[in-house]
Amino acid sequence: MVRTLVRYGYAPVFFAGFIGMALYAIGNGAPVWTLTPLLVLAVAISFAAERLAPYESAWNHDMEDDATNLIHALVNEGSIILSVLALPVISAMTPSLAIWPVTWPLWAQLVLAIVIGDLGITLAHFASHRTTALWRLHSVHHSARRLYGFNGLMKHPLHQAVELVAGVTPLLIMGMTSTVAWLLSFAVAIQLLLQHSNVDMRIGPLAYLWAVAPAHRHHHIASAVDGDVNFGLFLSIWDHALGTFEINRAMPRDGEVGVAGRPDFPKRYLEQLAEPFRHQKGY
Repeated sequence: MVRTLVRYGYAPVFFAGFIGMALYAIGNGAPVWTLTPLLVLAVAISFAAERLAPYESAWNHDMEDDATNLIHALVNEGSIILSVLALPVISAMTPSLAIWPVTWPLWAQLVLAIVIGDLGITLAHFASHRTTALWRLHSVHHSARRLYGFNGLMKHPLHQAVELVAGVTPLLIMGMTSTVAWLLSFAVAIQLLLQHSNVDMRIGPLAYLWAVAPAHRHHHIASAVDGDVNFGLFLSIWDHALGTFEINRAMPRDGEVGVAGRPDFPKRYLEQLAEPFRHQKGY
């Protein structure tokens, strides 16, 4: 019974619940640091759900990557926090059209930020599979040999910067407020937990629109061809437009994810940071 509830209820309740709590807290004047304990709670619940209803039981166990993924998460979340803190300075240096709909309800502003930011991030992700220099950075993320919520934050800092610039620049030009920026960064973290989750989630027709684990697992298959699908972070509509959407095939299992031809990909954090600047074999 519990397993069934987690399978069918986890994804929508997790996303709506945490985004809703963030909107309520910030919308009622809570300080932005309130989002930190909310994110810690989300990570804890994500881990619990993965153990109650795992998609692949083997992926719940350390594959010599726990420590590395923790460092990735701390560094990348820290850099996002610093970026949002620097937003007033960055905004002052960025030409603005001052067309951000500040009179809209906060939830509607967040939805707008997600849709626009998601398009930029998706295009950067798409380009990262077609440009050698970007792929070298992005391959760090694909080197994961298992998919679970926490490795959504397993990214080379330089590649995260590329995605950040692609996603946020249009929003800055429109005049997005720092409040919405904080909520957007929180929503991205929540979505990454769901997108890489090891929960055997069942979301029905939503899988055609919502880029969570049932769709995103196809992207991590260890194949330069078969993995060239499902680039969206929040939405799959961009993949439908690009012709890169895939959902109607068997999802990869243990031993079928990673970087094709690179079983030797480094596992330690500093080695992963250096890897894009070394000669890479294969894809």
